[in-house]
Amino acid sequence: MIVAAIQMQMSTATAENVATAERLVREAASRGAGVVLLPELFEGHYFCKDQRAEDLDRAVPIDGHPTIGRFQSVARELGVVLPISVYERANNALFNTVAMLDADGALLGTYRKSHIPDGPGYTEKYYFSPGDTGFRAWRTAHGVIGVGICWDQWFPEAARAMALLGAELLLYPTAIGSEPPNPSWDSSGHWQRAMQGHAASNLVPVVAANRFGREVGAVTEITFYGSSFIADATGAKVAEAGREGEAILTAEFDLVALRAMRTAWGLFRDRRPDLYGPLLTLDGRGGTASRP
Repeated sequence: MIVAAIQMQMSTATAENVATAERLVREAASRGAGVVLLPELFEGHYFCKDQRAEDLDRAVPIDGHPTIGRFQSVARELGVVLPISVYERANNALFNTVAMLDADGALLGTYRKSHIPDGPGYTEKYYFSPGDTGFRAWRTAHGVIGVGICWDQWFPEAARAMALLGAELLLYPTAIGSEPPNPSWDSSGHWQRAMQGHAASNLVPVVAANRFGREVGAVTEITFYGSSFIADATGAKVAEAGREGEAILTAEFDLVALRAMRTAWGLFRDRRPDLYGPLLTLDGRGGTASRP
């Protein structure tokens, strides 16, 4: 399987961003990619850097969503799997959602972002409820795929859950960059290493697609640092974009060989779920492990 990560810059015009995304998806498919990952919320600027009531109106129901419908046609035409990141309205609830499109254009279902950050420049709790879908492993035409969304990528529990569900590849659409309280703080290395650890610990490749460029909001601005990458099943980076500029990263993986590697290595054989009770509580006190 060949997988691709798309790095792109967003304007404030939805039609322009969707056209750019489609152009890059088509180019990735021409390079042989069967799975193509676009960045988080690629339809526009990252609106969560400010808290503005009018931006709540950006949310659109999945049923009849114009961007999802357009990329269903693209997926069907090109025979590619496309996780499409959108702002979803579900009655009175709003979610940061990925719609998983199979290679025949079918909507396999949705994943709603589970971990919602809340800090200067990334005030997502104002816009999104915590996802209620649970983690998913999608059986697509090009392999079993797990998808987390941005802040999800920092949590090893999410990656492990998707791997336990059978995911052969972990995808993370992302919007991350500078920190408004301290613009000199560069988290890009930490960001990459967190996901490289997921790859190594679960013996599955990881793909992260980020945006790049400076986006100025009503009060806050963020410079997104790109650095999209693909890691192999040992966590080693096999493709990486720069901090700026469009990029189409590709890598090829033998899913059969990787499955045999996971079986032989013993990471899943030697797990001890009976000892992991503290993971089910916020303070670690609800498990069976002994404590002082």
